[in-house]
Amino acid sequence: MNLELEGRVVVITGASKGIGLACAELFAREGAKVVGISRDLHRLHEAQRQLGASGLTMAVHTADLSDSVATRMVMECIENDHGPIDVLVNCAGAARRRPVDELDAEAIHAAMQAKYFPYMHAIDAVIRHMAVRGHGSIVNVAGQGGRQANPLHIGGGAANAALMLASVGYATAYAARGVRVNVINPGTTRTERMEEGLAASVRATGRSQDELLKELTDEIPFGRVAEPEEIARVAAFLASPMASYVTGAIIPMDGGKAGVI
Repeated sequence: MNLELEGRVVVITGASKGIGLACAELFAREGAKVVGISRDLHRLHEAQRQLGASGLTMAVHTADLSDSVATRMVMECIENDHGPIDVLVNCAGAARRRPVDELDAEAIHAAMQAKYFPYMHAIDAVIRHMAVRGHGSIVNVAGQGGRQANPLHIGGGAANAALMLASVGYATAYAARGVRVNVINPGTTRTERMEEGLAASVRATGRSQDELLKELTDEIPFGRVAEPEEIARVAAFLASPMASYVTGAIIPMDGGKAGVI
């Protein structure tokens, strides 16, 4: 598909794996100048090699996005090397799922540091520059746990809910200045994150992982979990000029599981 992303500078956080890597591949196929950020340089290089095997390229930078200064510096470096950032796709960070008996104050703070602040720091580092130029698009991938409470995901769910609210606030504040901000709420997606969630459920319930996975998929009307590439397609559309009148949207991608309006 032609989403008119040719030559656009697209920064993807969490680009070394999962949904972030799927986004990097799709944006690269659309002709964008993709720059991936992760804390893990080894995994970033592995992602580069994976894309390279398909004839695609991705520049990479390492940064701990929970550090606001480090985030600002890496975004400045990217703009110096590649030009103004047109699109930011936030996928970095994931709060650990924990049985409620393991959820203490330290774990709640860790959840916000892992999920909420990396997104907020990345947005803060680019959104005003986008506004000055009069255009830009931000897509935040914030899990379905932000709208549907789960006793195993209280910290992470709270971080996702806060991101949803902040995203809509930014969308409203910056719409007149040409910057769009949207959110995707994936449900269970076939990533390492899914495996971590199943492991937490095993600890909490004592049941087998296979049994829990079957129960999980039985609750999804599509009868299967999402693939990262499916999330990436929606992210690319939202980031593109094809979605020029879409901002402040929160799009569920849970296979119909939540059944809410």
